[in-house]
Amino acid sequence: MTKNEFKKLFDEQFDRIRNYIYYRSGDKDLATDIAQDVFMKFWEKDFDYDPKKNVGLLYKLAANEFISKYRHEKVAENYKNTVQFKLNDEAIKPDELIEYEQLKDEYEKALAEMTEKQRTVFLLSRHEGCKQTEIAERLGISLKAVEKRMRNALGLLRLRLNYNG
Repeated sequence: MTKNEFKKLFDEQFDRIRNYIYYRSGDKDLATDIAQDVFMKFWEKDFDYDPKKNVGLLYKLAANEFISKYRHEKVAENYKNTVQFKLNDEAIKPDELIEYEQLKDEYEKALAEMTEKQRTVFLLSRHEGCKQTEIAERLGISLKAVEKRMRNALGLLRLRLNYNG
């Protein structure tokens, strides 16, 4: 795709893509950011110029990017809510708190070591309580792919948590 073809596509579709995300999110700044990211990814992929296919692809990229950002925010919020607990003298002893913090650090390191695909499947399963069939449907992948990613994520988690535990 030439620069002129891309510019034409950008000029014709940017506002539509941004509005599409805005209608889904209700956040103008987020919609603008995602629309810009979508066009950057589209340019980097260097697709052939075909206006009909390109428009469909832009909407698909926008939907995926929005879902990715939404999931990330939701997972972060859920994680934050799960690790918060009430401290009182009777419930948690100082040594238990230290042990908990060490375990939490190892868990976060293990999550960071996972591939994005493994982490997504793992967090959808464990933090959002999705079944593997639901995860496959949401991500548009096969059940076998979900099972493999989950198995690899759990293997890495076991390795990291047992290694230092």
